[in-house]
Amino acid sequence: MTDASSSSSDAAASGEPVVELRDVGVWFRAQQRGTGSLREVLLGAGNAKQAQARWALRGVSFACHEGQSWGIIGHNGAGKSTLCLLIANILTPDEGAATIRGRVSALVTLGAAFNPSLTGRDNVKLYATFLGIPADVIAAKMDEIVAFSELEEFIDEPIRGYSTGMRARLGFSVATSLDPEILILDEVLSVGDRAFRAKSKERIEQLMESSKCILTVSHSDSFLRQITTHCLWLDRGQVRMAGPSDEVLTAYKQASSSASLPSRR
Repeated sequence: MTDASSSSSDAAASGEPVVELRDVGVWFRAQQRGTGSLREVLLGAGNAKQAQARWALRGVSFACHEGQSWGIIGHNGAGKSTLCLLIANILTPDEGAATIRGRVSALVTLGAAFNPSLTGRDNVKLYATFLGIPADVIAAKMDEIVAFSELEEFIDEPIRGYSTGMRARLGFSVATSLDPEILILDEVLSVGDRAFRAKSKERIEQLMESSKCILTVSHSDSFLRQITTHCLWLDRGQVRMAGPSDEVLTAYKQASSSASLPSRR
């Protein structure tokens, strides 16, 4: 395993990390089927096997410095979204320590905080509030956000009629409107047409040039190779590998190909 905090010797990795996780663990309680009463289930009494703590993340350590762009990879259930919520200060670690030095903007769920009954314009204001962007700031940037999303024709219509890609474009436009110091994107750039993905890539590159720390969850190998400098590979809530993108993505692809091969008898 490569130590992410020392994986790069360039100037971007000098100084204090923007994001620093040290032996972080996050757990949740999974309720299992059993024969206990409702009272036992609610209070956690009775058969201990009915309620078990399961670790979504365990012993996770890595550091993201200014100017770096990290890809977060791993199979479904590996803990990628939990990690994003932790860095976005939506979750707190149950063990270990997480230090976040900078203003965070997170697009962690497609359509998060969107109200399908409201128009796209009203949802921009709503989503900005969710991200902690002041109302006067978002009002000044409204035209810019709408133009970048390419939804001028639909912005005053209820978003219940928007496609998943349209919602992602609108959310991405809001989340990146303030040039955040730390930008988290969880599976939001895998949708939409090729032209918009190219625009998104250009905006991410602009943020990188401004010495921002960016973390992107994606299953697209080619996309991550284009926009990231480093990758963190999570496997069942633990760090399997961390380091330069090419090395980690190649190892991940080889492991995934081996796992998919049928066993020989």
